[in-house]
Amino acid sequence: MTRAGYLPGLLLIPGMLAAQAATTVARTGASFESYGFGSGLAFNRISEFTIPISVTQRIGDRFVIDASTAFARASASVAGGGTITHSGLVDTDLRATISVIPGKVVFNLVGTIPTGASAVPDTTIPLFGATATDLLGFTTPDFGSGGGVSAGFASAFKMGQNWAVGTGASYRYGASYVPVKGGSEMSPGGEMRARFGLEGPFGGGKYFRGALVYTTTAANDLGASQQSTIGDRILGYAAVSMPLGNSHLSLYGWEMRRRRARPGTVSVPRGNVLAVGARLDRPLGPRATLSPLLEFRHELTGPAQTMELLGYLLRTGTDLRYRLSDRATGVIQAQLAVGTLHDGGTSVSIVGPRVGALVEWAR
Repeated sequence: MTRAGYLPGLLLIPGMLAAQAATTVARTGASFESYGFGSGLAFNRISEFTIPISVTQRIGDRFVIDASTAFARASASVAGGGTITHSGLVDTDLRATISVIPGKVVFNLVGTIPTGASAVPDTTIPLFGATATDLLGFTTPDFGSGGGVSAGFASAFKMGQNWAVGTGASYRYGASYVPVKGGSEMSPGGEMRARFGLEGPFGGGKYFRGALVYTTTAANDLGASQQSTIGDRILGYAAVSMPLGNSHLSLYGWEMRRRRARPGTVSVPRGNVLAVGARLDRPLGPRATLSPLLEFRHELTGPAQTMELLGYLLRTGTDLRYRLSDRATGVIQAQLAVGTLHDGGTSVSIVGPRVGALVEWAR
């Protein structure tokens, strides 16, 4: 999971909110982020430009469909000269959400169409690895696969007068594909995911939301009797929101631990990503809301018993949300990140902006 995937995946009832909405919703926009590094790394700068596109449509009282994809262009300036680039569509997700028991149980079915990059030149692999790191949290962390299908359910039940408990489980099957041009076919291992969540209000207008997600993935078959493995992942998330004068303050944190991988030809090392942040939503009038934010992110990794620091990142900035009309809302984002990256005993600085403009239309 990445910054773009963590928090949506932590909803207590994934798909439940969409199933209850009575609108058609379309979203698009553009975002650009770029990180410059001090001397000592393979890259001087990594940049990414993304245009996301999504449409959600409710059909009747119990059925919701949505489609999402994006165009992305990523580039890396190589130390010593040269540039690695990749551009094109990412995979397209088609999701169907069925309310089995309204307000309590939903069934989700997601088909991933391989419209993104599958067989890519081996020269672009370092670029893909750099954009996938959770520390930097790129908007588009991966660019394609062989497609696949996932299915699961989510449920919600009242606990007491005002609190609710949510549970969910899903399974994903990934289709075989050739990830590197001229290479062997890879068969992704099946992935199982379980969720448990809790939310509700408490004293003084405060509201708590928390979730725990456990993910396990079978070994990927690389061909020629080779396998790649990744350890089980445990992710915890908690957030508290509260009124603050005429504004609204949200405090949140999440931590993902990747356990030691099972034995295999190629094993992904252990990892630990921690993020804490705050966001203040301050109305500027009947149409506009200014939302300054601050987030600290920290990542450890390594195959040894004691993991080593990969780096840390402090991000600050603001969102400006403006209601353009009764049906359309626009968001302008401006952020700046600073931090440090550690690689093989080398410590280098990180600095870079993230800017974006998004539009949401509903009817």
